Amino acid sequence: MRYLRFLTLMCAIMCVACDTTSDTSSIADVLESGVKDGQIPGVIGIAATPDEVIYQGAAGVRDVSNGEPMKVDTIVRIASMTKAITSVGIMQLVEQEKVRLDDPVGQYLPRFADTRVLEGFDADDAPILRAAKSPVTVRHLLTHTSGYVYEIWNADAGRNVELGNVASILAGGDAFLDAPLSFDPGTQWEYGIGTDVLGMLIEVISGQTLDVYFQQQIFTPLKMKDTFFNVPKEKQHRVATVHSKSVDGDLTPIPLSLRQGGFLSGGGGLLSTAGDYTRFLQAMLNGGELDDSRILNGSTVHLMAQNHIGELEAANSIVSSAPSLSNDVNILPDSVDKFGLGFLINSDPVPGGRSAGSLAWAGMYNSYYWIDIEKGICGVLITQILPFYDAEVVTLFDNFEKSIYAVANQ
Repeated sequence: MRYLRFLTLMCAIMCVACDTTSDTSSIADVLESGVKDGQIPGVIGIAATPDEVIYQGAAGVRDVSNGEPMKVDTIVRIASMTKAITSVGIMQLVEQEKVRLDDPVGQYLPRFADTRVLEGFDADDAPILRAAKSPVTVRHLLTHTSGYVYEIWNADAGRNVELGNVASILAGGDAFLDAPLSFDPGTQWEYGIGTDVLGMLIEVISGQTLDVYFQQQIFTPLKMKDTFFNVPKEKQHRVATVHSKSVDGDLTPIPLSLRQGGFLSGGGGLLSTAGDYTRFLQAMLNGGELDDSRILNGSTVHLMAQNHIGELEAANSIVSSAPSLSNDVNILPDSVDKFGLGFLINSDPVPGGRSAGSLAWAGMYNSYYWIDIEKGICGVLITQILPFYDAEVVTLFDNFEKSIYAVANQ
């Protein structure tokens, strides 16, 4: 059945490609419409089956100050889209039986063995801390049920940073990982910094730095030639500029370094291209394999795509504590969302788009992706804008997804 779905899909795409008035032009129109009023400087969109690219295109500029056009091969900051790659990295080590999902992370990283929970603040603004009731496990980190949260979306965590009790994630380095938990592991879902801990775990278990591990185990096998923590000098001219967007819609370029120093963030440190990331999505869509290179077993991909948070719900009504960095977030407001091992799962189908049970997540600079295993379609849409969850980009992503499925369903 899956083969027949793919065959039907590819026949539709081939017929469209042969027609000069094909609906693929309508996909390009969607991207162009997103940049025409100046609310989005530039955008890249790619969609694919496990074997073929359905559509790839770009519109607008990669820097409003010089008008350089956005291109399909432009290098971009993918931020938290890094998390999916780190999740695959740790699952490779699970497959090799070098670590187990329910192992306490403190077993490998003593720094995280004695976890404390922040319950609030006393009258003198001193944090009220207590011992966690259970240890943080690898599964907790993969599913965002560990208690580690982001100061950006958690008011108490943000207050703790402002009081100088713990380092900000924006300060650089890894001191932000010494923050206390916001709840006991396994009792709630809240998006957080746990994937950065997983990156450190990969380094300890593999004996390699995260960039070397990713290069050898994921990027080289998948021919992701433009994905880095630190972009080589000869490719830096291809990097897009990040823009800050005011409440009035004005765009201001933000100068950001292309060097990360000693700490490599498994939670958000990678730069890549839409094309490279699509190859990663295709591998997941195809059960862990692409072009005869396998990065995961099919059974592991299946396991990652299952609900691992039980009755808890994910990604609903995430309230921002830092409006300059993120708006309030509700990624799939019409679906009861769950979380697998590294991926958001929508329990309900998206009208005109992905199937129920599809995988997805996003990146801080307003980049978004999905993996529809049932229909055999994945897609990514990338911009470089702050704050996150920009209304115009969210609308554009929805329109892009629906335009892809409109072509695929012909």
